[in-house]
Amino acid sequence: MHLNISPELPRFNRHDSYGQAHPSIIGGGSIGGKAQGLVFLHTLLAKGYDPAEFPSVQVKVPAFTVIGTDVFDAFMEHNRLYEFLESGPADHVIANVFQKGSFPGSVIGDLRAVVLSYKHPLAVRSSSKLEDALYEPFAGIYSTKMIPNNQVETDVRFHKLIEAVKFIYASTFFSIAQDYLRETQNEPHHEKMAVIIQEVVGRRHGDRFYPTISGVARSYNFYPVGGAKPEEGVVNLALGLGKSVVDGGVSWAYSPARPRVSPPFGSIRDWLKQTQTEFWAVNLGKPPAYDPIHETEYLVKCNLNDAEYDGSLRYIASTYDPHSSRIVMGTGIKGPRIITFAPILHLNDIPLNPLIERLLALCEEHIQEPVEVEFAMTLNPHQFGALQVRPMVVSHEEVTITEREMRSDHALAASDHVMGNGIINTLKDILYVKPEEFQAKYTPQIVQELEQLNNKLRSENLFYLLIGFGRWGSSDPWLGIPVRWVHISGAKVIVEATLPHMDVELSQGSHFFHNISSFQVRYFSVPHHSKYPIDWNWLDHQDHHYETHFLRHIRLHNPLIIKVDGRTGRGVIHKS
Repeated sequence: MHLNISPELPRFNRHDSYGQAHPSIIGGGSIGGKAQGLVFLHTLLAKGYDPAEFPSVQVKVPAFTVIGTDVFDAFMEHNRLYEFLESGPADHVIANVFQKGSFPGSVIGDLRAVVLSYKHPLAVRSSSKLEDALYEPFAGIYSTKMIPNNQVETDVRFHKLIEAVKFIYASTFFSIAQDYLRETQNEPHHEKMAVIIQEVVGRRHGDRFYPTISGVARSYNFYPVGGAKPEEGVVNLALGLGKSVVDGGVSWAYSPARPRVSPPFGSIRDWLKQTQTEFWAVNLGKPPAYDPIHETEYLVKCNLNDAEYDGSLRYIASTYDPHSSRIVMGTGIKGPRIITFAPILHLNDIPLNPLIERLLALCEEHIQEPVEVEFAMTLNPHQFGALQVRPMVVSHEEVTITEREMRSDHALAASDHVMGNGIINTLKDILYVKPEEFQAKYTPQIVQELEQLNNKLRSENLFYLLIGFGRWGSSDPWLGIPVRWVHISGAKVIVEATLPHMDVELSQGSHFFHNISSFQVRYFSVPHHSKYPIDWNWLDHQDHHYETHFLRHIRLHNPLIIKVDGRTGRGVIHKS
């Protein structure tokens, strides 16, 4: 990503509050891709956005300080960690050894001053040199850790910050990151890590701290529905911290050009089943068990009763009225709550959607690519925090697919909801989850088998078609198969076959989605009620090259032909 950003960040000044009000840097070297995105947003809002456009909302990039990559280099060398890593230790061993390392004395004073400069909980985020590159996306590969920053003793707050930074450093060398680097033809030892220390957007509610709204907005929509067009974009919204969205949890999706159009749920039961019921918050209460090597040490998962008690549902929820069998906007009546954001999107008293449209247009104008923006918002007073911007990869190759092709006996699978564009005619290998063996409770085991087969095929430099059930990449194993990209890195085409009890749309705001779109993977969504069913019978009658308990591997004599028309969202997989 080539961003026209402002000059170098000023040095963090521990002797005044400058670091709290403006972006700053501790140490030297690179600030990494993610921090470049933040600096770009900060500069763009300062120079290209007029606050008078939305006077009721304060729009800003939350205050942040970057620890430059020179500090990472010094930490690694001072503690002789490269030598330690040569033996290929396990992730938990890496994390524990990094916690024992010490920082150069030259930055200790600055890091101690950081916890005094910021008054809210802090997000300690990775910002590697490769993150957010256009064709080498690393979204969600490294760690983020949130800390409460509310302890009375400054020493305790300082040590918690140090632990979090060490954890981010360690995540550079976790197996999933190292495998990912190799898959993208990058040398693992060339990666360097900067770290962002940034105030969390949110408000305190007793022992919980969280934003009312978090989300991801994209200026290009790979799965337009309800008359929406791809270039109109898509937004995924959730209650609480953005972890719900970027980890592929349940969120509310809509087109910013059509904010009042709801997802195409078929029944009240679907509305109730597919609404968000849990959210993430920073724990400001009783300190949890000491666990510095886990990302969620200071996070707590809450439910809608907690949010209702906090008064957070007023502007974002609707209610199911069993007496009239209707969904009523707001929380004025008793009944099950459904997170629809209707009070904001329909009434427009709070200009969230127009603001999102303006921000997307502004970023796209300057980056000259479709973009993805992460954000969070609190209400009363209304404060909107822009948290990240990334470019998207959108192909414009023209492909035509006829209805006859879609319904042909030669079609293995077809769909009106396909992400990607272009033709692939080189795949002879198919991995698919056995329908007769699939149950949601076994999805973690399926991930393990997939990883083994993926590694075997990649060692042979082979790519494949992958077919399975539910939402690929979800952090919730009951919504789908919770793979990370590195587990299925050889998949050039992915088919998501939904089931009656597992029929959830892929979250376009998730890090997994960002990575598969950037790698230009074709992604087919085939609902269980589709008029273009998957030909499971044909698959079962092919010679099985390899088989595990949950998976079958087929190797064909002739390659499949996969066609995807990105203009219409249609795609077909022709048998060889």
